[in-house]
Amino acid sequence: MNINKIRSALYKISKISGDVNVVQKGNTGKRVMRRVSGKASAKLMKKIFK
Repeated sequence: MNINKIRSALYKISKISGDVNVVQKGNTGKRVMRRVSGKASAKLMKKIFK
């Protein structure tokens, strides 16, 4: 296994862990909105700097 696969797996695990933590605290709406806005801004930046 190379370092990139390990790093990718760790990021996925931490993302899932964060999702579980948010569901337990009951702040799912905030997390969903932040994730949607982050993806939208990333697409916009990609178009600008393409």
